[in-house]
Amino acid sequence: MSATDDTIDFGFEQVRTEEKQGRVRQVFDSVARDYDRMNDAMSMGLHRVWKDMAITKLNPQPGERLLDVAGGTGDIARRFIQAAETVRDRRGGQGLPDKGPASAVILDINDEMLLAGIDPNKDAGLDLTRVCANAQDLPFEDAQFDAVTIAYGIRNVTDRMAALREFHRVLKPGGRLGVLEFSTPPETLIRKFYDAYSFTVIPRLGQAIAGDRDSYQYLVESIRRFPKQDQFAQMMRDAGFAQVKWADYSAGVTAFHTGWKIA
Repeated sequence: MSATDDTIDFGFEQVRTEEKQGRVRQVFDSVARDYDRMNDAMSMGLHRVWKDMAITKLNPQPGERLLDVAGGTGDIARRFIQAAETVRDRRGGQGLPDKGPASAVILDINDEMLLAGIDPNKDAGLDLTRVCANAQDLPFEDAQFDAVTIAYGIRNVTDRMAALREFHRVLKPGGRLGVLEFSTPPETLIRKFYDAYSFTVIPRLGQAIAGDRDSYQYLVESIRRFPKQDQFAQMMRDAGFAQVKWADYSAGVTAFHTGWKIA
């Protein structure tokens, strides 16, 4: 059901719409400390490859400003800034003399995730700001960012359309949105294997590594309730984005959707 109804999905469970945000917060407060280790274990390290592929497609440029939503770990924000500086270095430090280094705002509704993502060594020399806020009600004026990203977070948002409209609002004209999310493999055999792995292995890993089986059971279920690639692409169009496309990674285990704000 949509977030405008009295109830909404929380994994395979139906809960009152106003309860979902709090329950999602509890999940991520619980897993924050072990989030990176669990990502490595669940994806066998592939999440790092998927993020690198997404950043390459997003094509960061010197001087650009990123908003990374649900970005508590800082993975995407750091990659964005570093990729932009690689572009500058490739140009010999020239090409955009009026542009400073790229910068990023890391936004997350969970302060525990923001705190867990702070790493003085990884953050050194990067223009990063952290903000605790809701994706559905961004605390920024219109047209502030060159790019907005959300990696493995949109499925946990209560009202996804409200969030997508907010992403569109805070982008500058010509800005782009990148959404990296677990998805539905189109091939039946791969989908069956993926389901079997997800429901039997991931909750057990959650118990073994994070001492929290229930949170990872929810995360697996939330993936199954997320719209398929073409359905989510249409949601982006409905929110005002143009030139919406997606690329399947690892046979569709995850997908990267992109869209542009034309005006």
